[in-house]
Amino acid sequence: MIKKSKDMQTSIKENMRGGTGSVIAKVLSEEGSVAHCRLFNEMRIEKGCSIGKHDHVNETEYYWIMSGKGIVTEADGEKIVEKGDLVITGGGASHAIRNDEDEPLIFMALIILD
Repeated sequence: MIKKSKDMQTSIKENMRGGTGSVIAKVLSEEGSVAHCRLFNEMRIEKGCSIGKHDHVNETEYYWIMSGKGIVTEADGEKIVEKGDLVITGGGASHAIRNDEDEPLIFMALIILD
């Protein structure tokens, strides 16, 4: 099966998870269409916008950074992420991500149920 980009739903999430500004989410696979997967999206965060702090209980979230730079906040502080980096959050841990750069931050977000 091939799903064309033009057929994928895109939505704008305001203040996502208590973050600031807008996040553009392109749904790569609807919830329930892939076994053990709750979310599979391409996310786009413009300068000054963020996804607020949230936790992952009984699931693991992966952010694969496709372009731009971002700042991820985890329990042990803030870390810079850039193209090619992979953020893994599970086991009840929490994280947040924001973009302070002029270039959009684009990443794939995948949530797998434990």
